[in-house]
Amino acid sequence: MPMSTKKNYRIVTVPDPVLKQIAQPVDKVDDAIRTQMDGMLAVMYDAPGIGLAANQVGLLNRVFVMDLSSRTEEEEPNPICMVNPQILYESEEMSVMEEGCLSIPKQYAEVERPAIVRVKYIDYNGKDAELEAQGLLSHCIQHEMDHLNGMLFIDYLSTLKRNIMIKKVHKLKKQNLL
Repeated sequence: MPMSTKKNYRIVTVPDPVLKQIAQPVDKVDDAIRTQMDGMLAVMYDAPGIGLAANQVGLLNRVFVMDLSSRTEEEEPNPICMVNPQILYESEEMSVMEEGCLSIPKQYAEVERPAIVRVKYIDYNGKDAELEAQGLLSHCIQHEMDHLNGMLFIDYLSTLKRNIMIKKVHKLKKQNLL
């Protein structure tokens, strides 16, 4: 992965309005989209994070990348790139996990989501794919899909909690800690 792709992107943080916009479908996976995915993976790995949606780097197309591997010497990176993802199935059973977000740095909260999802998408190579996910993978997919729909994990919280987190991020920015 060329390092030059990384410098083209920077992670936008709340309250940037691009985070609340709905991303548009991609016509086809071509070299430009693959270059975008490579760049997004580089930024995500550098952050470090486990998922990154196009909105988070100021782009409004329906693309996200994720990698839940530990990325240690024992475990190779295992990126998953999804273009135009659609949830086909959500379980009635719910799951609660602590979530964070690269666009809301250093802020975490428990979020309840369907425990299992099945998602249809186009992969890195332009092929149709489906994936059934549970646990952290399920939460990550739903979190990144929320981004593509202009939603953030803090939108699941009370107005008070959400505003406190946004103020904390603003304070960290003012102190040059981000």
